[in-house]
Amino acid sequence: MAFDSVLVGLGNPGTRYERTRHNAGFLLVERLAAAHGIDLGRERHGSRVGEGRIAGRRCLLAQPQTFMNRSGEAVRRILSFTGTDAASLLVAHDDMDLPFGRLRLRAGGGAGGHRGIASILEHLADPGFLRLKIGVGRPPEGVPAEAWVLQEFGAAERAALPEVLARGVEAIEVLLARGPAAAMNACNPDPGETAGSAPARGPKE
Repeated sequence: MAFDSVLVGLGNPGTRYERTRHNAGFLLVERLAAAHGIDLGRERHGSRVGEGRIAGRRCLLAQPQTFMNRSGEAVRRILSFTGTDAASLLVAHDDMDLPFGRLRLRAGGGAGGHRGIASILEHLADPGFLRLKIGVGRPPEGVPAEAWVLQEFGAAERAALPEVLARGVEAIEVLLARGPAAAMNACNPDPGETAGSAPARGPKE
């Protein structure tokens, strides 16, 4: 089954986690699906999936239901079923190295401590897929990283989140229509950054 692009949002399934920082990727895929009338109600390949056209391209949207640390199992199954290669894969996920609300598009690189990305790298032969990182910021002093990402967004963050997700949707739309370099202009990179530059490093869960 041919798709031009597979768009995966990372997170943990279940109501306990649905509004936590670690589910930023899930939230972005849900917002993208809603914007384009795509139903994410089907369960396939260990994921909630939906398909439709975005910027004229046939896309499969997915939320792995394997829990974050086993995301790669679902992604591998999706790519195997669709016959899609890593060059047509985009993975959206939370990133503690970025301040809340900042978006960053990257191609390739390591996991940077993110366990969902680490799992995908473990299961895919090609690490060259795109990552759309959604900044959630660093935890306050004394708060472990694991606890921080599994907490719900704070009140001020919840108020700003719709605008952040809207920019993420726009970045994906531009990516599909015009490619990665143009999509960076729909994000908010640091001065001098370009698409495909090295990912930020640091401990993340």
